[in-house]
Amino acid sequence: MADILITGGVVITMDPKRRVIEDGAVAISGGRIVAVGPSADVGAQHTAPEVIDARRKAVLPGLIDSHAHAGHGLVKTLGGGDGDAWNEAVGRIYSVGSTPEFWHAEARLSALERLKAGTTTGVSYLGGGDDVMRVDSPEPGERHCDGVAEVGIRAVVAVGSCRPPFPKTFATFDRGQWREQQVSFERQLGTCEALIRRRHGSADGRVRIALTFPVHHHELPAERQSEIDLVREQGAALRDLSRRHQVGFTQDGHRAGSIALAEEMGLLGPDAFLSHSIELTPADIAAAKRTDTRIVHNPSAMMSVRGRCPVPELIEAGVTVALGSDGTAPDRSADMFRHMFQCMHYHRRHFRDARILPQGKVLEMVTVDAARALGLADEIGSLETGKKADVILVDLFKPHLMPLNMPVYRVVSFANGADVDTVIVDGRVLMRGREVTTVDEVEVMEAAQRESDRMLERIDGAGLLAPPARFWGHARF
Repeated sequence: MADILITGGVVITMDPKRRVIEDGAVAISGGRIVAVGPSADVGAQHTAPEVIDARRKAVLPGLIDSHAHAGHGLVKTLGGGDGDAWNEAVGRIYSVGSTPEFWHAEARLSALERLKAGTTTGVSYLGGGDDVMRVDSPEPGERHCDGVAEVGIRAVVAVGSCRPPFPKTFATFDRGQWREQQVSFERQLGTCEALIRRRHGSADGRVRIALTFPVHHHELPAERQSEIDLVREQGAALRDLSRRHQVGFTQDGHRAGSIALAEEMGLLGPDAFLSHSIELTPADIAAAKRTDTRIVHNPSAMMSVRGRCPVPELIEAGVTVALGSDGTAPDRSADMFRHMFQCMHYHRRHFRDARILPQGKVLEMVTVDAARALGLADEIGSLETGKKADVILVDLFKPHLMPLNMPVYRVVSFANGADVDTVIVDGRVLMRGREVTTVDEVEVMEAAQRESDRMLERIDGAGLLAPPARFWGHARF
């Protein structure tokens, strides 16, 4: 007796043989997959109180978003297209304009968006902007973890220090009063360790903590040697903490020369996944390969406008590459179908070659390769017996997905998040027929709106909602 039996679907297993089973079934028991195969075979061996008819649907592992930012769900498009205004606003919001309830409301909203688009696991940095991490105390991080847990998806919450020098100014807003404080690196490090101890492995193992340290792109001149030594010392302290607690290590914003520098600093390894990674040098690619460090490509991000992550070259060098959304701000979504499509065409245009990045490889980048990048390959990323039951059903019986053939091509090239019908995480049905079962969607969205309004009031940020002067009728801002 299984708990759930999914039957009659096109099962895209992403297993080592990359089997696609036209009339396939998946049996789930105790939160794990207990059988995958033809419907006739699995149905003969398993019965279940809940049977999901997957006829005219694709059944595949839940998608994985390997890089995004907590907080971004409530700061979308602020500044109206002026990147400098957005960065400045985000730095202020995250350091002094946000409350624990801001982080909770945004976590629920972003997790809900991911869920409805079929993303069952997501990485979120607890902050953003110019490396503004909200780690002056554990409470913002804990409230973020609470929000994700309520929705029910998996999360890797990345926490770490801000960019030196220190101390940094943070503020809490209590009963209409600002309470500013100066926060040292040591205090931020202590907050990170507290979050590991309190929340790593929480929510029945669905919530994990990773550590991060700001990317440093170039060596400083000799006259600033003391600053170089401080950066190395702080980076080593965070990396040592990640290794002692056996949690992942990640960095946001790598570009030309910085991966080779990170190797020199002792930051790389198979438990490390590095985001953006644009305009890499041969030495960078060699360092990633040598240390088995994983790369996260964010094709829809601003950094991918400024430079290209050499994804085909990295893959051909034997480096694991995953995909990330980079969060939902300033101007993108959490829909990983959108980012798969963007990834293919971004690199095909660069090489002027439509054979670059086949659909199957790109699907690997949000399933099995992403699971490997996050150190979760034994648990998620494919539909195999013994793995966690993170499963999504994509409704193929729609005009833009017809005809019902070549299902991998249909899913990668034509589907979008709104085509996801059913989502299961840990063997629990979180969405059925597009209806979320764990939270009240309206309440989540209304709470997010309230917190956004309150945040803008705190920072006197109403002007950030206005479009720029050249918004209409011009070719550029």
